[in-house]
Amino acid sequence: MSQKLKDIPVNVVNVKDDGELEEVLLYSAHKKIYPRWINGFWNKWRIFFVLATQLFFYCIPWIQINGRQALLFDLVERKFYIFGLIFLPQDFIYLTALLLLSAFGLFAWTTIGGRLWCGYACPQTVYTEIFLWMEKWVEGDRAARIKLDNGPISARKLRLKATKHALWIAFALWTGFTFVGYFTPIHALWAELLALTITSTEAFWILFYGFATYGNAGWMREQVCKYMCPYARFQSAMFDADTLIISYDKERGENRGTRKKGIDYKSQGLGDCIDCTICVQVCPVGIDIRDGLQYECIGCAACIDACDEVMDKMQYPRGLIRYTTENALEHKYPEKDIHKQLLRPRVIMYAVLLSVILAVTGYSLFHRQPVKVNIERDRVALVREVEDGWLENTYRVQIQNASEKRHTYVISADGLDGMKVIAEGNGQFTLEPTATSDVSVRLQVAPEKAKAGSHEIHLIVKSLDDAAIAVREKATFIGRN
Repeated sequence: MSQKLKDIPVNVVNVKDDGELEEVLLYSAHKKIYPRWINGFWNKWRIFFVLATQLFFYCIPWIQINGRQALLFDLVERKFYIFGLIFLPQDFIYLTALLLLSAFGLFAWTTIGGRLWCGYACPQTVYTEIFLWMEKWVEGDRAARIKLDNGPISARKLRLKATKHALWIAFALWTGFTFVGYFTPIHALWAELLALTITSTEAFWILFYGFATYGNAGWMREQVCKYMCPYARFQSAMFDADTLIISYDKERGENRGTRKKGIDYKSQGLGDCIDCTICVQVCPVGIDIRDGLQYECIGCAACIDACDEVMDKMQYPRGLIRYTTENALEHKYPEKDIHKQLLRPRVIMYAVLLSVILAVTGYSLFHRQPVKVNIERDRVALVREVEDGWLENTYRVQIQNASEKRHTYVISADGLDGMKVIAEGNGQFTLEPTATSDVSVRLQVAPEKAKAGSHEIHLIVKSLDDAAIAVREKATFIGRN
């Protein structure tokens, strides 16, 4: 155990199937990747999704609906405000439905188009891309960044590095502030921040998420995708030979080799790949797509844009690197028929599951009553006889107004003939938006109508100002012993 780390071997010798020996690297120090900027069709889509997701993330907390934050997860009050709807802990089933939709949606999309989520909308990819934009704006493109990092320390180098990290930190802190603003009303949080009255808990989480953004997008970058993200490890279970993946056409590209533009390279036994390595230089995770599909590939398609640009310059057909399927590459069907492979069993199964979950969730939301009722019996006295000889059961009824409007409710009951409902205000009461009230309700029944044992009854809570709002909850009435 006292052996120094530097003395531990990092390589082992492996015997291949043909009997040859090969040295296998067990550990290597991380090498910084300097992605080269590239323009192209897929890059424009990446920019679109970065802007779309971040406009949503940074702007939505500031939007008000019914005088309340449009999207707010109030953990203290245990109320979740989502675009005019109010969800309470009792609505946990909707969170389950959302998680199922997200999971099966991701599985379905991965089966069809590979890791497009990772390449275009994953927060790690999005924030890494934004940080790379800032780095390029301050330090320059790939060659300039490599030269700067390898050069000696100078006033210019310190100034550029300080500027870059200042931008990163400011952006990360604003990201942390916005994230906390989804759990604490952001207008109030901003006022507290300006007045320097922000609580220690809020300050901690702003700094925590700011630090996480700064560390993941500024420093760790592709290492999060390679070593920390579980999706990269189990994605292959959702791939099949008809999944669209970024592929290098070896049949067309090999043999690789440099050449001058316009020469008859095929007579020299060369393929279309000129071995410029630009596809490697633009890759944000530093892989060579020409080595085949690798788990590190996030499907961003930067290599497609880079290769198409080179093919245009060489006046070769585009598509040496392209989105295609394994079966299409093996000429099992023409690439123009790739779309016909969508209706395969795995995709159909995911589509059916998604449709069922979406339909059930939509139906439930459409018929969801914006009032929650919880009934508890008085356990001290199950039944007692009142002055006129009638039998009485007492209940504690908790009512939550799960809407953004003020409502007046009335409580009634059925299940036993001649049942009386006794409550304050003749069973009528008013609740403000999102308010909760506990009401003591006494039910009285003539003794001949409630024999010994328990009887199923129902308490009904109706809104007097909206006939569509009515909840009928089951309860029991205990008769004479």
